[in-house]
Amino acid sequence: MGARILDGKALSKQVRAELAVRVDALKARGVTPGLAVILAGDDPASAVYVRHKERAAAALGVEAFTVRMGEDADAAAVQAEIDRLNADPAVHGILVQLPLPAGVSADETAALLTSVDPDKDVDGFHPVNLGRLVAGLDGFVACTPSGCMRLIAEAGVDPAGKRAVVIGRSVIVGKPMALLLLQANATVTICHSRTTDLAARVREADIVVAAVGRERMVKADWVKPGAVVIDVGMNRDAAGKLCGDVDTAAVAEVAGALTPVPGGVGPMTIAGLMTNVVRAAERRISNAAGLR
Repeated sequence: MGARILDGKALSKQVRAELAVRVDALKARGVTPGLAVILAGDDPASAVYVRHKERAAAALGVEAFTVRMGEDADAAAVQAEIDRLNADPAVHGILVQLPLPAGVSADETAALLTSVDPDKDVDGFHPVNLGRLVAGLDGFVACTPSGCMRLIAEAGVDPAGKRAVVIGRSVIVGKPMALLLLQANATVTICHSRTTDLAARVREADIVVAAVGRERMVKADWVKPGAVVIDVGMNRDAAGKLCGDVDTAAVAEVAGALTPVPGGVGPMTIAGLMTNVVRAAERRISNAAGLR
């Protein structure tokens, strides 16, 4: 029997319906959630991602403010826009679309991300929000991991007591994903490029999250029968075909549930972003009223 395919498009539609009720409640109080995206440079993939975010915001009734900057934008110019948006009360969430232009160094990029107001950090990348996640405190969680957790719930699996393996250790996906699974009482192993006998580690897992950016790396014989497999990868193979980090066709014969690429994690990442924007607006109202 084949794996249940976890439809991220359908689930994201459900999330948007839930958020629409909250957006209407905010508007009834005179507040329209606002998302500002800084798009610097001419990376084609970034332009596509931003269009998806703009459309999702418009469909939900969230005000979208997109700041478009050329390939010649330097760190100082991007910083000036971040400072302006930090101070703008109409903006509840700020997202700096990566990658930034080649003239912005890795150190400068890290400093720019850190300069975003943590209360507007709807990407969940700021050290303050990462620290809140580590401490189990309220904060913004990176959008892809939060979407993955919703997909795991959709599979009908409670992580408590389960063994989970996260392949990848980035601060964008791998580390926050592991922390969310740990909070849900799973026993978590983080695997990476230095892990010995990776296939054996993955084979132990009831839940597998693959987030390494290597096409079809996870094979069927790596997967425990009945496991939930969440494929975060977005790659192009030699033929130019879009594929994930999981050998989908083969793994589908073994896994209990599996996300497709495309149509799995991607839509849930945008749903996670919209959730954070709405939460940011709600928190602003609560803080203004002296509530926490």
